[in-house]
Amino acid sequence: MNIEKLQYAFIEQFGKNESAQVFFAPGRVNLIGEHTDYNGGHVFPCALNVGTTVIARKRNDRQLRFYSLNFSELGIIEGSIDGLTYKEEDDWANYPKGVMAIFQEKGLKLDAGLDLLYDGNIPNGAGLSSSASIEMATAVMLNKLFACNQEMIELVKIAQKAENEFIGVNCGIMDQFASGLGKEDHAILLDCQTLKYEYSPLQLDDYVLIIANTNKRRGLADSKYNERRQQCERALVQLQSKLQIDSLGELTEKEFEENKYLIQDDIDRKRAKHAVYENRRTLAAVEKLNIGDIEGFGQLMNESHISLRDDYEVTGPELDALAKAAWDAGAIGARMTGAGFGGCTINLVKKVDAHIFIEKVDEAYTKETSLKADFYTVKIGDGARAVSYMD
Repeated sequence: MNIEKLQYAFIEQFGKNESAQVFFAPGRVNLIGEHTDYNGGHVFPCALNVGTTVIARKRNDRQLRFYSLNFSELGIIEGSIDGLTYKEEDDWANYPKGVMAIFQEKGLKLDAGLDLLYDGNIPNGAGLSSSASIEMATAVMLNKLFACNQEMIELVKIAQKAENEFIGVNCGIMDQFASGLGKEDHAILLDCQTLKYEYSPLQLDDYVLIIANTNKRRGLADSKYNERRQQCERALVQLQSKLQIDSLGELTEKEFEENKYLIQDDIDRKRAKHAVYENRRTLAAVEKLNIGDIEGFGQLMNESHISLRDDYEVTGPELDALAKAAWDAGAIGARMTGAGFGGCTINLVKKVDAHIFIEKVDEAYTKETSLKADFYTVKIGDGARAVSYMD
């Protein structure tokens, strides 16, 4: 982030920047464990060193003024800290508004309006959680400026609730959790049912993680994400007619196979199968990584993509083309990451092969889809925080 550039932009939009403070929240990539979070399973994400920066200054009235360098054509979006509601014309500003609304719903006092300038360097719509990054940057900012004294886990829950209830997307907690509690050079094994978590060092040595962006835009709220969640919920209810479980994440593969007949709809059964098997794959993958079995970890990444393609059906031709191109180009592991229907793949590649890998995948993907992919090497960063002007 270029703080000096943002300071100049803030002054240009809002006048002098005395008393303005800077906050940052990262995007995330999920190494394995997709569509398991809202099914009570495990996920294995890490925070990135790209994300959303916000410069914020309290006002002497109740007015809100939002400006984003990413959506400069929309100009300053105005509102009031009181009576916050979702407005389609407010576009991206609904995300910070939602966080403010949940703060107040929790009884946390926001006693002034704000001038806010946002800037993000996450590819928008790529599936790297730009929305959670905006929400968490807003949450740490409000917590600090209004002395709300909330622990990070509470800020994570507020941000998730904002996306669920204010935006209307039934996301699980993984995105906000990884953005809030990320740790440099570590991934997080998170039990989404209990919120118990542990950090796992990412010691890849001779390997590198490369994100490939399909450049097929996807809108999460407009995707079939909510439909998949409903299918899993139906399957769970039918399994509960016999089993004492609270989530699909509690089942082993064997238990699922023995009881899948309880799920009446074939499609619902496929969705539940993915949730169960993906959760177990995630636990196995972390064990592989912890003992240095990179090849084994990569194979489980591949199996994850195949399950997301065949059982959960959230990949689509672009993601499948990228994954196949990666496998053909020698990736140790390659899978879609994020909600699907466009977005990105995460690829585990030998460091010495990285350059030729990108060339081969780029050529094959463009030949298959007529689209151009973007590639970038992942650096694993810390979670949401206040930023000093020296950063």
